[in-house]
Amino acid sequence: MFKLIIAEDDFELRQLFSHVLIKNGFSVTCAENGQQALELIHSNHYDLLISDVMMPVLDGFSLVKMLREEHTPLPVLMITAKDTFDDMREGFTSGTDDYMVKPINVNEMVLRVNALLRRFQMQTERQLTIGSSILDYDSFTISYDNKTTVLPQKEFMVLFKMASYPGKIFTKQQLLDDVWGYSTESDSHTVEVHIGRLRDRLKGNRDFSIVTMRGVGYKVIYNE
Repeated sequence: MFKLIIAEDDFELRQLFSHVLIKNGFSVTCAENGQQALELIHSNHYDLLISDVMMPVLDGFSLVKMLREEHTPLPVLMITAKDTFDDMREGFTSGTDDYMVKPINVNEMVLRVNALLRRFQMQTERQLTIGSSILDYDSFTISYDNKTTVLPQKEFMVLFKMASYPGKIFTKQQLLDDVWGYSTESDSHTVEVHIGRLRDRLKGNRDFSIVTMRGVGYKVIYNE
């Protein structure tokens, strides 16, 4: 049974999230603020954190930043009342893995929790399987149709990042920040070049596709 921790200062929401997740087979611990959640995480094992942004004592962004600075590889679903790109950017920059905006559809929340747990398990194993394709993070290789190809490091990291979150749109800036780092002097054209090279290398792959979302970014979709 997966163990989840919820950091939410609103009592009714805390109770609602807890009830729904327990009903769906999870073990749930609740915290009233970020500081309480941090102390619980330090003394117990949890598989995933669901955290509100605006909380007393320690807010959600600060909580996640502290966990990442401690190298705690806990997947995080952030919940906020704000639906702006700047807030989303701050959330992902702090180390958040996924993001939901209030009012929360609890059924969607359950789906996102399950998806995050699957992705985290794949990333922990440092290997991703999509149909007959296997992406191995330690060797920067992709294997399919009885052949193995070594990809350049940055190309592999871009592909692995997007393929770990099928259907999720990544902006060019997000990919630059995640793969090249925040201090890079590279620009969005660098991402375009790497995406183009990946498409050329993977023309024969039937398991997934890299899709351009015009004016927004890119996403990987799995082919059925």
